[in-house]
Amino acid sequence: MLTSLLTFAGAACLIAMVPGPSTAVILRRSVLHGRTSGMVTVLGNEAGVLLWGLAAAFGLSAVLVASEIAYNVMRIAGAAFLIWMGAQALWRARRGNAADEEADGGRVSHWRAFRLGLLTNAANPKAGVFAVSLLPQFVPSGAPVLPMLLLFSAMWALIDLVWYFGLVWLAGRVRATFQRPAVRRRMERVSGTVLVALGVRLAAQP
Repeated sequence: MLTSLLTFAGAACLIAMVPGPSTAVILRRSVLHGRTSGMVTVLGNEAGVLLWGLAAAFGLSAVLVASEIAYNVMRIAGAAFLIWMGAQALWRARRGNAADEEADGGRVSHWRAFRLGLLTNAANPKAGVFAVSLLPQFVPSGAPVLPMLLLFSAMWALIDLVWYFGLVWLAGRVRATFQRPAVRRRMERVSGTVLVALGVRLAAQP
């Protein structure tokens, strides 16, 4: 049991550290809107991780593996979502308004940040494939499958949370540099380009 838990924790750490759409979105939110917004985005992302883990535990995400149509629909929808976010960032940079048009009375919407993190993770079918194909491999022989998968899902979300909170803290350290309008516009161009590229790559991958 202990060996399975430690092995899974190592695998989850490696998965968390691989840059992807969630990393790009979380860093962008942290740099442009501050640590609080970045942390709320992380919480939304981890809610998505838990949903994928629960789906794997109850066999729902197996549909993505078994059905090529379901996988492709989610893949294209996720790619479109990333490209749309990237295009918005590029448009704001072009207009010279690098801040998100989401403020209410000068405060950034935490609900939007949470929703953005959740949708970014939920729209990534590879997270579902990871959950359904990798999590069951760590269940020890003879152990109850459902409780173990639920435990692994919680561990996956917790490890992700620690990793991304660390990134948010580091982004907050350099945020002051990005408050100048010219620098913010460059940040929007870079983040927008990255998001569009990630979306195109997701759409092109089988």
